[in-house]
Amino acid sequence: MAEAPGSGRRSLYKATSSPSWKEAFRQGCLERMRNSRDRLLNRYRQAGGGVPGSAQSTLLVHEVMEEEWSALRSVEGRPEASAQLEEPLDLAVLEEIQQELADQERSIIGEYEKSLQFDERCLSIILAEWEANPLICPVCTKSNLRVANGVVTCPCGLYLSNQFPELTEQKLRACIEDSVNAHSAHCPHTPEFSVTQATGERPTLLMSCLACDTWTAIL
Repeated sequence: MAEAPGSGRRSLYKATSSPSWKEAFRQGCLERMRNSRDRLLNRYRQAGGGVPGSAQSTLLVHEVMEEEWSALRSVEGRPEASAQLEEPLDLAVLEEIQQELADQERSIIGEYEKSLQFDERCLSIILAEWEANPLICPVCTKSNLRVANGVVTCPCGLYLSNQFPELTEQKLRACIEDSVNAHSAHCPHTPEFSVTQATGERPTLLMSCLACDTWTAIL
């Protein structure tokens, strides 16, 4: 017979006092949290990047504990464990596990934020180099682009023939910077550039981002 809604958390307060059982529950919860990294970060992004400040405001802790508890109760072939689950568990033990999960959750979010900050610094460096130096090829990020009579070339092999002879290095730089800035307004990851060509069409400079699954034709 299924448990009544909301009874999962209350049932967490019944368990064995065996140290081995408590450790198994703790390790199961921690492993489940590690495996739920993507789910946690999706909720974090949906929440607007708010960092949980306490156990009460965590994003996934209670859910992980209840999932692990349900998994333990569904284990077959352990009648001795089923009997032990009805014995009282010290509330302090449950709170200790909850705090460990909250710390792990904050650690995962902290690592994610550091990766975002690194991407933002890389993007700032790239934009600064573009503004201070000759236009660097966004595809190879090493050689300078050359723009003449509407044709864009790079020693790396990039070749773009444009319909507009009035295209200049300054105008191309502005197109690239505008596209990068528009992307960074909704995604913190650094986009990549490539040249693509459909059958019968001119080559196109394309900006894409795997993180947000978007692409933009630059030229």
